[in-house]
Amino acid sequence: MTISLKSPAPSGSAPVRRRHLTGTTLKWIYLGIGLLATLVPFLWMVSGSFRTEKDLYGNPASLIPSSPFLHGYTDVWSQLPFGRLFLNSVIFTVVTTLLTLFFDSMCAYALARIRFKGRNVVFIIIIATLMIPFQVTLVPVFDELYHFGWLNTYQGLIIPRATSAFGIFLFRQFFIDIPPELDEAARVDGANHWTIYSRLILPQAKPAIATVALMNGMNLWNDLLWPLVVSSSTEMQTLPAGLTLFGGQHVTDHAVLLAGSTMSMIPIALLFFFLQKYFVAGIATTGLK
Repeated sequence: MTISLKSPAPSGSAPVRRRHLTGTTLKWIYLGIGLLATLVPFLWMVSGSFRTEKDLYGNPASLIPSSPFLHGYTDVWSQLPFGRLFLNSVIFTVVTTLLTLFFDSMCAYALARIRFKGRNVVFIIIIATLMIPFQVTLVPVFDELYHFGWLNTYQGLIIPRATSAFGIFLFRQFFIDIPPELDEAARVDGANHWTIYSRLILPQAKPAIATVALMNGMNLWNDLLWPLVVSSSTEMQTLPAGLTLFGGQHVTDHAVLLAGSTMSMIPIALLFFFLQKYFVAGIATTGLK
């Protein structure tokens, strides 16, 4: 019996090049589909903010206005206290995010760097709260705020959202990778836990800080349910809650609604643009553990 052995194809042969070309083509097709699925709704929203109701209903699939119309951008300022709503959104988002970073990082430091009985049980309970929807706790929290007299106030808007189980999880995953020898060296020099946390651990957690800040900031800025429940006056409402006033029962001014939504996206887009480097580093670092 004769056995014929074929020599392996060289790396630069035609079949290898065809497989490489096919793989590259499929990769660009997948990326193109993902890009279209992401950008088309955003482009439709921006385009709709420049269109009239007649143009919008006459040709809803088009992304190009037949005649650009600035009615939406002028009326969003004249029909709503847009500046007040914007200021409320900034206060709600910035203050709550800063409190979240402070409380979450302190809790994560205790779970990651301090050995105490029941530490893992506490961490499991915190992680388990991620499975409880916010709507489940909405009524008890609202009742507490009512008895405190905090409804329609900044403290009622901010305090119940000042901690995040996801932020604690992300900070803990980052802190446990920092060598414990740093803590021991600091203790030898007389440092206490606050000094180690504030001067040694936290400065090394910039990617985790940026990730938690960006994700919390984005969720808070776009949050509709909580500000709508807590605030009862236009002076205390945020942008998403204020924009619901344009959605009538029978008639909705889509141009004004889409113009307000487009303008409300600008701050969060700028935040992502400036923090994207730290955001990717934070996700990549914590995802490897």
